[in-house]
Amino acid sequence: MEKVKRILQNEMEMRLKPQKVMLLFGARRVGKTVLVEQIMQNFDGRTLLLNGESMDTVRLLENRTIVNYRQMFSGIDLLCIDEAQHIPDIGMKLKLIIDEVAGIRIIATGSSSFDLQNLAGEPLVGRSTQFLLTPFSVSELVHSSSRMAYMQKMEQYMVYGHYPELESIENEKFKQEYLNDVVDAYLLRDILAFDGLKHAQKMHDLLRIIAYQTGKEVSLDELGVQLALSRNTVERYLDLLQKAFVLFRIGGFSRNLRKEVSKSSKWYFYDTGIRNAVIRDYQPYRLRSEAERGALWENYFVSDRLKRNHNGRLGINFYFWRTYDQQEIDLIEELNGNLTAIEMKSGSKKPTAPKAFLKAYPDAVFSVLNADNYMDFV
Repeated sequence: MEKVKRILQNEMEMRLKPQKVMLLFGARRVGKTVLVEQIMQNFDGRTLLLNGESMDTVRLLENRTIVNYRQMFSGIDLLCIDEAQHIPDIGMKLKLIIDEVAGIRIIATGSSSFDLQNLAGEPLVGRSTQFLLTPFSVSELVHSSSRMAYMQKMEQYMVYGHYPELESIENEKFKQEYLNDVVDAYLLRDILAFDGLKHAQKMHDLLRIIAYQTGKEVSLDELGVQLALSRNTVERYLDLLQKAFVLFRIGGFSRNLRKEVSKSSKWYFYDTGIRNAVIRDYQPYRLRSEAERGALWENYFVSDRLKRNHNGRLGINFYFWRTYDQQEIDLIEELNGNLTAIEMKSGSKKPTAPKAFLKAYPDAVFSVLNADNYMDFV
C-alpha cells in the first residue's frame, strides 16, 4: 500500500496563514506527527519543529518575553510544536509569538483535549482553528490503494481497526500486541494521569462494559451499580474517555413527539481495534455471533461517518432514533435542518423505514447501509 495521505492535509495547508495558530488534536499514535512533518515538507518557507515533551523545548519557551521570542523565531515562517499540552501556559506563549513575530504561522498538536482550554482558550480566541485527526477513515484507505483492495481487507479492518502503524504489520499476533500496548500504555495511562485518577481497574471495567454494549442504549445509573461508583463519577469517567478520543456519544433524536426517546445515549469507540483490544477479543469477524457481528458493523460505520464529518468539516449532528414502542433507526444525521436516516445491517437485509418516523419526518431521506452497498457510504 502507498503512504496514506490524510484528508486533513489539504485543508490545513490551505489555512496556513501568518499570525494564525492551528490546533491539531487526536489520540496518541493516530499520526499527528507524521501529518505535521508532511505539511512542513510541502511548505515553501523556513520551518521549525519542536517537541513539547522535551525539556529543551520547555526551557526554550520558558522566558515569555517579546525579545526572547523574536530572537528565536524571527525568520521562521512555520513553527510546529508537537505535544504542546506539556508546555506550561502554552496558550499565552502561542499568543505572544503570533502577536510579536511577523509572518509566523504555528501548528500545535495535542494528544487529548484535557488541556483544550489551556491551548485554545481565552488567549487564542480569534487566532486559532481546531482540527481533529482520527485513525484512518475508509475513504483514506480506499484512495491510497483501491476499492477492491479495501473490500478484501474490510473484515480484518473491523477486527484490528485503522491505526496507521498497523498498515505495516502483517503478523496478526503482532497486531494484537500493538493494540494491547496502545490501550494499556497510552490511552489509559494518559487518562489515569489526568487529575490524579486512581481507579485504573474501574476505568478499564467501564470500557469493557461499553464495549459489550456497543450499539445499545446505556444507562449511567446502571453503569454506576455495576461498577459500584456514583452516577457523577461514571459521568466524569465517560467525559474523560471522550476527551481522550477513545469514545464518542450519540444522543436520542426528537422534535418533541411524545413517544420519541430523547434522553438516552449510545456510546461508540472511535476505532473498533481499540474496542476489541479492551475486551481482548480478536476473533475473525465471520466466526463471531450474529449479535457481535452486528454490533461491530454498526460501530465501524458509525465511527466512519463521524470521521467523514471531521475530515470534511461538515458540521453534521449525529443521533439515533427510537420510540417507546421499539421502532428505531441506528443513525440520524442532521445538517441545516435536513435529516438523513441510516439503518445499518451486517447482512443484505433492506428494512423499510419505521412508519412512525416516516409520518413524523416525511422529508427525511432513509437509507440502509448493508453488505451490498456499504462502499456507497464512504
